[in-house]
Amino acid sequence: MKIFNYLLLFPLLFYGKTQLDSVDYYFKYKKFEKAEIYLGNYLKTNPNDLKAVELLGDAYGHQKKWDQAIDCYKKLVKKNENIANYQYKYGGALGMKALAISKFEALGLIDDIREAFLKAAELDPKHVNTRWALVEFYMQLPGILGGSKSKALHYAEELEKLSVVDGFLAKGYIYEYDEDEELAEKYYKLAIKEGGSMWCYDKLTEFYEKRKQPEKAISNIEEAKAKHKRNALHYQMGKIAAQYNIELHKGEECLHTYIENYSPSDGVPKAWAHYRLAQIYLHKRNKKEAMRYIDLAISELPKTKYFKEEKEKIMRL
Repeated sequence: MKIFNYLLLFPLLFYGKTQLDSVDYYFKYKKFEKAEIYLGNYLKTNPNDLKAVELLGDAYGHQKKWDQAIDCYKKLVKKNENIANYQYKYGGALGMKALAISKFEALGLIDDIREAFLKAAELDPKHVNTRWALVEFYMQLPGILGGSKSKALHYAEELEKLSVVDGFLAKGYIYEYDEDEELAEKYYKLAIKEGGSMWCYDKLTEFYEKRKQPEKAISNIEEAKAKHKRNALHYQMGKIAAQYNIELHKGEECLHTYIENYSPSDGVPKAWAHYRLAQIYLHKRNKKEAMRYIDLAISELPKTKYFKEEKEKIMRL
């Protein structure tokens, strides 16, 4: 089994005014260890507060403490097995644990994962995340263990009825996984046409990058930049230019723009933009500038091995 796409597995949950107000702050600023401690203490005196149990499971999940997360969600399922989100999170935590252990050990979790996801789908016909999980589950599971492209497509169709964009993206994922590049590209483009969100553009860009089609990736990013004023797109452009030694001038400009307008919400630290600039200047055989930017990258993130390896290449120029 490959990695599940569980970026949406543990959404940040915020509630009205309760004793759990402090947890909102911890989740908002990704202080999950503090959330874990706070909720653990709270549950000592409020052991039956299911909302707190769920939040504690989420805090564990964000820290990849899958056994503890499983315990929390299992408690929720035992208390009320007819809540779709409990089943979904329980199945998701089991799935993530399966990825962290040996394949032989993971076999023992497959039936429980499938049962939880199917129960969640049955309980809530409109639960989008569960259907996404089932699409990935049936595609990534080997056929001998129950994997099935036709079942994955079934849930993609259900997704499309709930959200046309999600349905197109799910089909793009299925055909990409099945190595049908023509259909995968078709559905990712349909998702962009239907929704046009950054997520849609990112999926198509990633698709092109995986297939070493940098020209198409750059064209897609250009289109995204025209629609979405996101600084992160400048880094994406610069990264592809640096990796594939194309559009170097454009990539250089984009990386300088990214650095100039950088904020933590952009996601990628400035050090990586400096690293990409060093790669571009190396392509241009400008050793002085390449060395300047790789030294900046190393000073910001000194333990990153890629930066040190790049510096060795520059020194050999």
